[in-house]
Amino acid sequence: MRQELPLRPLLALAVVVLLGCLTEVLPAGLLLGISADFDVSPSAAGQLVTCYALTTALTAIPLTALTSRLPRKSVLLALVLGFAVTNFVIALSPWYAVVFAARVASGAITGVMWSLVAVYAMAVAPPARAGRALAVAMAGTPLGFAVGVPAGTVLGELVGWRWSFVVMGVVAVPLLAWVAAVVPPIPVTASTGDRRGVPGMWPVFVVVAAFSLGHNVLYTYLGPVLAGFGRAGLLGATLLVFGGAAVCGILVVGAALDRFPRAVLAWCPALTAVGIAVLACSDGSPAVVVAAAALWGLAFGGAPTAFQAVTAVVAGRTADHAQSLTIAAWNGAVAGGAALGGVVLDHAAPALPWTAAALMLVPLVTSAVVPLPRRHTAPVGS
Repeated sequence: MRQELPLRPLLALAVVVLLGCLTEVLPAGLLLGISADFDVSPSAAGQLVTCYALTTALTAIPLTALTSRLPRKSVLLALVLGFAVTNFVIALSPWYAVVFAARVASGAITGVMWSLVAVYAMAVAPPARAGRALAVAMAGTPLGFAVGVPAGTVLGELVGWRWSFVVMGVVAVPLLAWVAAVVPPIPVTASTGDRRGVPGMWPVFVVVAAFSLGHNVLYTYLGPVLAGFGRAGLLGATLLVFGGAAVCGILVVGAALDRFPRAVLAWCPALTAVGIAVLACSDGSPAVVVAAAALWGLAFGGAPTAFQAVTAVVAGRTADHAQSLTIAAWNGAVAGGAALGGVVLDHAAPALPWTAAALMLVPLVTSAVVPLPRRHTAPVGS
């Protein structure tokens, strides 16, 4: 008999992920309002995004280790409560320094959240459906990019940036009750791996870091790239298409991941490289730019799910620790991609898309040596 997915807890986990994604990226769409309110430059306001990613990268490993022996459901509830508190603090604070500190705290919360949700989703699902379960739980990420960020940006433009954070804090309150009601407890599993490293994981970390680096080199500066084509006004439509395609991507990966994990690992960077190369050759043609964004978004949407599922498969009983390393690799590359992209933009702007596409060759090649067990020609969770 076919075992069904436990949709109620998985959907609750997906909303937790959505809230975490929005908390991380929403300030990028509200920078002008934030900078005007606190009388700081837009670049200074942009540090609210940078500090978040760096904090997530630096704290994911130690905080996941620190909380690994605590009851899993209690930790999950504490994380949701933390999102509520930090977002309300940001919405109400009259001081930039306090907002910055709240963003650092949110970044630390997010590092633990990514690791825990991945382990949770695969633990509550039937083993043969673990890949699809993870895809459902992680659907909050592309939904955040496709719907949440544009909606939060519009709300901020209409009534002020603080109200976007108020809404996120308000959403966290019923979410706390929903998680408490429908997400079952899962056992605390003592890791047996060496905390100094997870054997066999280095190819996975290379794939994750290189993919995130290549993606963020271009995504961070997509606006200036389109402006270089004389199509600055196309940014909104391009991001909307990217986000919509990312939602489709996570559905495609969820359907394929259980049986073809290695193929999915290769498909994500390969299709991303193709999409970016098409964008580089578009010469600003709206139809070609939108088509390129669709290919890129389709590949990006499923990538985080694929990376976390493969991390769980390779790491086994050290999954919590390995997930924290994966999250650190991803978020460290977010900051690194922004830095590298800025250098290329300043000195050789036309080469920016080609730099991103070239970087995608690293995860594509490395995916071939990820040590997936032979049995994972069968489902990921089996």
